[in-house]
Amino acid sequence: MKSKSTGDFLIMLIGITLLVLVNISSSRHFFRWDLTEENRYTINEATKEMLSQLDDQVYVEVYLAGDLNPDFKRLQRSIQETLAEFNIYSDNLVQYSFNDPTTNMDQAAKNEFIQQLAAKGISPTRLYDNEDGKETQKLIFPGAIISYGGREVGVTLLKKSDQAANAREKLNLSIESLEYEIAHSISKLTSIERQKVGIIKGHGELSDNQIIGMKIALSETFLIEDVELSAPNLSQYNSLIIARPTSSFSEQDKYHLDQYIMHGGSALMMIDKLSVNMDSISSPFNYAFPYDLNIDDLLFKYGLRINNTLIQDRVAGTEVVVVGNIDDKPQLKPFRWPFYPVINQYSEHPSVKNLDAVLTKFVSTIDTIKTQNVKKTPLMFTSEYSRSLTAPVHVSLAHINQDLTPEKLNQKNLPIGYLLEGSFTSLFKNRFLPENVNYESRLDVSVETKIVVIADGDLAENSVNPTNNQPLDLGFDPNTRNTFANKDLIINLMAYLTDSDGLITARSKEIKIRPLDNVKVERDATFWKIFNLGMPIALLITFGVAKYYWRKRKYTNFS
Repeated sequence: MKSKSTGDFLIMLIGITLLVLVNISSSRHFFRWDLTEENRYTINEATKEMLSQLDDQVYVEVYLAGDLNPDFKRLQRSIQETLAEFNIYSDNLVQYSFNDPTTNMDQAAKNEFIQQLAAKGISPTRLYDNEDGKETQKLIFPGAIISYGGREVGVTLLKKSDQAANAREKLNLSIESLEYEIAHSISKLTSIERQKVGIIKGHGELSDNQIIGMKIALSETFLIEDVELSAPNLSQYNSLIIARPTSSFSEQDKYHLDQYIMHGGSALMMIDKLSVNMDSISSPFNYAFPYDLNIDDLLFKYGLRINNTLIQDRVAGTEVVVVGNIDDKPQLKPFRWPFYPVINQYSEHPSVKNLDAVLTKFVSTIDTIKTQNVKKTPLMFTSEYSRSLTAPVHVSLAHINQDLTPEKLNQKNLPIGYLLEGSFTSLFKNRFLPENVNYESRLDVSVETKIVVIADGDLAENSVNPTNNQPLDLGFDPNTRNTFANKDLIINLMAYLTDSDGLITARSKEIKIRPLDNVKVERDATFWKIFNLGMPIALLITFGVAKYYWRKRKYTNFS
């Protein structure tokens, strides 16, 4: 290329051609790079698969809008980024908008709208801020309504977690759970058939009135039915729940449960190992003795053992005690009751990650047994200050007045719940089968499946209002007026046990907070201000001087 103009033209033409080819290639081969350390913008593979299978428009109306402080602006921005990713992976089928619902509303209309959102599970939050030295407050709605095919569901996007130490950490937990909360809600709306969950009856389990809170919570996602283990169609259920049995399992029932597991069924077992008579806790001779459930050998075969123990914990719930009488009316007062551990220590498993505190009652410890092809994951632990007492355990109101010092509570992080995953060996392998059972489809080794065992049956029990005998919400403690996360725990566990596509693994996302050191900022503020102002000017001057001498040297020697 002897002509410089021709060469420049060809270089420009080559550049334009390469640019066109890159654009054509990128339109046909979709890819995205996430350069963040924790992959905060990477969508879970199961979520991508669910979004790619959408066959109709999904519309998300987010109500977190308007004048927000920086922290809630961060949450709003994260919601927008998540929905933008959903829109891309769904081929533009996920549409969204941000609206401030109370704009241009009078008070009556605003109250009616708040009631409508509350009925859909979205509660407003009062935002306090400081503007020009004045304390201001505003009602915001950190939630969204997701619509699909003429149906809609509300989803709360702000987690009210007790695990977070401050408001910033709570918002961070909310951001971590955004993908799962939105994806799970879309999945519920788009699922044609709901999975079936059977609640086992026939062994003195919790009554319908005691588990109605659990049933209502699970019925939003699953079809819930009561079932006995002897039912001929047990295999139709995707999972089974055993909630605090108190009477013995027959050999036939154990065989039916065992074969249900062998054929790939999953199960959530919430079991009390010791019997406690609460009507006699005022007696100094009240003791807790083991139940005769006749399932120890089944659990042992699968890989664990619930011990004949009761746990005492410094972090505990309350029990109401009569402290006196006024005008022949008993005076009640709640006291911390060490046999009611409040569980706030969890593993990093997605089914329990970022979960709030759970209230338990009369919990036992669990040991694991070496078994092949079964992975055992501890899920829940007691606090740093706890201990286990071996049966028979003295359970009396005297424990309320006991001074349980840290030296006495010298055991920490005792596991009370386990997830078992893998291929289980049948209890009835190489054994005589019980009478009157169908052994034609019997298996000695299961297909891959999951079992969750928690050493507390009261976990699933909702309290009952003593005045009208009406059940209260699961997790609500009438003594303290606090709502614990019992309902969320059971919902998450059932979602994991029945989650064939792995959508719940989106809950394992972690976004790190990298706050500035305020002490260093205040100490070094002047230096960094001067540096940021002076450095660009210094670089510009240096570049100009260097270029001047370079040009001078170049053209001085030019001939």
